[in-house]
Amino acid sequence: MDSGTATANKKDNNIAKSMKKSKWKKILQNWQLYIFILPAVLYFIIFHYVPMYGIQIAFKDYVPSLGFLGSDWVGLKHFERFFDSYYFWDLLKNTLGISVYELIVGFPLPIILALLLNEVKDGIYKRTVQTVTYAPHFISVVVISGMIIAFLSPTTGIINHFITFLGFDPISFMSDPKWFKTVYVLSGVWQSTGWGTIIYLAALSGVDPQQHEAAIVDGATRFQRILYINIPTLVPTMVILLIMNLGNIMALGFEKILLLQNPLNMESSNVIATFVYQAGLLDAQYSFAAAVGLFNAVINAILLIAVNQIARKTSETSLW
Repeated sequence: MDSGTATANKKDNNIAKSMKKSKWKKILQNWQLYIFILPAVLYFIIFHYVPMYGIQIAFKDYVPSLGFLGSDWVGLKHFERFFDSYYFWDLLKNTLGISVYELIVGFPLPIILALLLNEVKDGIYKRTVQTVTYAPHFISVVVISGMIIAFLSPTTGIINHFITFLGFDPISFMSDPKWFKTVYVLSGVWQSTGWGTIIYLAALSGVDPQQHEAAIVDGATRFQRILYINIPTLVPTMVILLIMNLGNIMALGFEKILLLQNPLNMESSNVIATFVYQAGLLDAQYSFAAAVGLFNAVINAILLIAVNQIARKTSETSLW
């Protein structure tokens, strides 16, 4: 019995060694592909994984002159300070409010635009629409913010000129907190919707034309073909992008918000990202800012894992 077990173990070891050699052989045979992805791997290692060493300052009273190891360990002190602060719920409400608003308005529009463009025959009109909708994506955040401020000015802005032309009073969009979320979301939708259609158009290009031909023979209308052929083709892509968007719902970029922010709209524009920038870089509260940023990242990770698990159980599509 022992002899048979030893023989089986030896056989398993030989198989494992053979598989390992075969794996390395395949890697050597395709070394060009690994060289090709090396820059991306190095980017993530250098700029995403190596900086994670600094997470420890969230649990310390970090003093630059003492370094990471020399600073005093304080545990969850900075987290408790953030949770007990009067601005915690305001920051959370603003961050979630803008992110959810952006998701509800911005997520369906690229899908709708892709379905509409897919129905247009190739020609000048289709290429023109694609160019016009893609172009805003390439405008920098600084320029976009400047355009928004200029267009929405209550005295010289073109939007308020149109409003006064219709007989209404001008609106101070940028100084009224209740307008900030709408201005931020709609300007973001204008900038990103066209670019977001690319991945959906790529998915639609994989639809077998014979399915449409068979549907036409059976008497299906164009709307029915979109509903029963095109949309089901987009569902896996939609699920993956929805998982990624929900997983980043707390990761609201601060650049555009910071450029549009002013003391009058701070009530609705102050989010976790801008607070981390203010506390960490301007006020030099490095440990406190790191704790707030870590809290934000952990919430995103939990949401990503939870949404992915739900998607896996309810459909055949998931990130892993």
